[in-house]
Amino acid sequence: MKNLSKDLERRKAEHLYRSRRISDGPQQPEMLIDGRQVISFCSNDYLGLANHPDVKSAFIKGVEDYGAGSGAAHLINGHSRAHHVLEEALADFTGYPRALLFSTGYMANLGVAQALAGRGDTVFEDRLNHASLLDGGLLSGARLMRYAHNSADDLETKLASRSSGGKLVMSDGVFSMDGDTADAGVLSKTCRKHDALLMLDDAHGFGVLGRTGRGTPERLGVSTDEIPVYMATLGKAVGAAGAFVAGSEALIETLIQKARAYIYTTALPPAAAMAALAGLKIIRSQPQLRERLEHNIQYFRNCCDELGVKPGNSETAIQPVMIGKSSAAVAMSEQLLERGLLITAIRPPTVPEGTARLRITLSAAHKRTHIDKLVSALDAITR
Repeated sequence: MKNLSKDLERRKAEHLYRSRRISDGPQQPEMLIDGRQVISFCSNDYLGLANHPDVKSAFIKGVEDYGAGSGAAHLINGHSRAHHVLEEALADFTGYPRALLFSTGYMANLGVAQALAGRGDTVFEDRLNHASLLDGGLLSGARLMRYAHNSADDLETKLASRSSGGKLVMSDGVFSMDGDTADAGVLSKTCRKHDALLMLDDAHGFGVLGRTGRGTPERLGVSTDEIPVYMATLGKAVGAAGAFVAGSEALIETLIQKARAYIYTTALPPAAAMAALAGLKIIRSQPQLRERLEHNIQYFRNCCDELGVKPGNSETAIQPVMIGKSSAAVAMSEQLLERGLLITAIRPPTVPEGTARLRITLSAAHKRTHIDKLVSALDAITR
């Protein structure tokens, strides 16, 4: 067996060791982390709903009505009215016939891959897909083939190379470490040409992108028919917890019957479902939150341009500043923390070797003064 202590020491020497920080208080831009006041730029709470009074009130009401936990898996007796109402609301919002709740986005991706692909089939994935998509492909028992990032040509070549078995293509909608988006329309055409099923993980697009917040497909003008399997999370823009898969009646029933990550786990607490429903209502009724986030993104990028700071080529809330070496990224993250700014250094294996970065995420809740302080600090330390 591997010597665990030596492996941990090696990770520390290579600047790959990860440590948890302890927060005291709610998720919001100004936080108390490890006993010090900081401005956080590393949360996925894109619309500032995690501490929204309506979302909190809904959670509290859910505890009063249903208790703290669901008590069992959905297929035993853990499927509450709160879960069912949320599923119906998500289906209505996304425009799909049905939606199915999962406890986490990770479990949703594992469940989809395992239920829809197996031995003799092939799963095709973008090289920069989230770990949960890659793990889903690996655990499905199917052959996993990875295509070059955002390259429909490479995907088509690989699809054409497989003449037998089913074909499942899985891609992020917004890539979580780079902030760029998949060309869902092109992916859909390529999949139809080769009789492949397309699944889109829109964890970082749902609630944020598109005129009404319906995510990457709406932003790109892609219909539900073009993306047969749609997954998104409820712990980011929605401000609650959990995830869902939306699709046809046959797809959802198949997942209920076959997705092990759905069948064999305790259901999400009903209170979390009620909180997510409240977050969804805010997304539908308050487009100004998306407008404020978009303004913050543009303001940040304009400020960076003026000072010569170069974030990645992203139009979303995820704004990476590429550093390269893990040691340098860690050092810069610590320098930012000394200035009262919390930004995580992202290192391998989360990103490819040599592409360590500062992953900045913006929120509708950030004020202009927060962004000014951030850009000024980035300018100082990157010089």
